[in-house]
Amino acid sequence: MASIAENKPRISVVTPSYNQAGFLEATLRSVITQGYENLEYVVIDGGSSDESPDIIKSYADDLAYWVSEPDRGHAHALNKGFARTTGEIMCWLNSSDLYYPWTFATVAEVFSQLPHIDWVTGVVSQFDVGGRPRVVASTPAFNCYDILAGDYRWIQQESVFWRRSLWERAGGHLDERLRSAADFDLWVRFFRLAPLYNVTTLLAGFRVHEERLGETADGMYERETSQVYRRFVGSCDRRSLARARLVRLARPRRITTLADAAVKMGLASWYRHPRVEFDFDHMRWTLR
Repeated sequence: MASIAENKPRISVVTPSYNQAGFLEATLRSVITQGYENLEYVVIDGGSSDESPDIIKSYADDLAYWVSEPDRGHAHALNKGFARTTGEIMCWLNSSDLYYPWTFATVAEVFSQLPHIDWVTGVVSQFDVGGRPRVVASTPAFNCYDILAGDYRWIQQESVFWRRSLWERAGGHLDERLRSAADFDLWVRFFRLAPLYNVTTLLAGFRVHEERLGETADGMYERETSQVYRRFVGSCDRRSLARARLVRLARPRRITTLADAAVKMGLASWYRHPRVEFDFDHMRWTLR
């Protein structure tokens, strides 16, 4: 008889770490204490000079692999980590952010029950410095035309999960030339290949603190996302750009509502924002 772990997809999580000992243990525990039977957890520390290596070492028995050594930055650390993984489902969690206790069970159900889905994101949330949830945000869903129209700043990285097959089709790496926005570059490559599905539940949260990557990079994230965005626009065909112009014109809420109605009537099927919701009548995840 197959074990419970064999019946669940393996989820590979990578945590890149560097000198964030004050937050790191809570991040590790948010992964490990879920009790997910088929977890593969890799931690790549960049040679921290604080207590981070000792904290990681204390959880070594729960890790598939860990190392503390100098690296070439955030994207390089992630590439090193993902190269050590084998799971069908992939994700990363930065060393101050947090998953919710139900995250892996939910992600496993969604990908198992809806096998055509290649990547998902959850409801946006934020934690304060002490790890208390302070914000649950109703942010808009995204498709590739929203990105082309210039709406590209609100995909919460820690809430994104994807299939290894999509990762491999998209090149199987993060761009190490990007110091801060390697996540957005990966999302753009994913959007070229598959729609993003929005799961209507909390999967992870971003911890707001002064030492977070986007805060310490002196505007680097905005500059790099703009660079990636321009490259994306320059590579798209005329029809896609024309559709993006229509989306840009539909920014006011009233017009956007009409656009969504047109999708439902089949008049603009290209502008769909697929959602995954839980159906309590049938006790399973379903598309809306």
